[in-house]
Amino acid sequence: MLEGKAKVEETDMPVKMQMQAMRIASQSLDLFDVFDCTSIAAHIKKEFDERYGSGWQCVVGTNFGCFFTHSKGTFIYFHLGTLNFLIFKGATL
Repeated sequence: MLEGKAKVEETDMPVKMQMQAMRIASQSLDLFDVFDCTSIAAHIKKEFDERYGSGWQCVVGTNFGCFFTHSKGTFIYFHLGTLNFLIFKGATL
């Protein structure tokens, strides 16, 4: 388990939610192969949807670009091991 070894790059999430994101990401790496980024992302999204309501998005990988609008207080971007994690809740229009 890599819990506690994550490095947050950018976030506006409350600290408790940040810790939850990193814990779930670490658990995902125990459940899935590190190269199965789609399953890792799906697992994290499912956990966040269950805990904090639907509308969460998750991107996992080693090299990606993105541009998005998110709800205030729901964004985190961090590294864990060799992977980057982007989790956010989409903004409502």
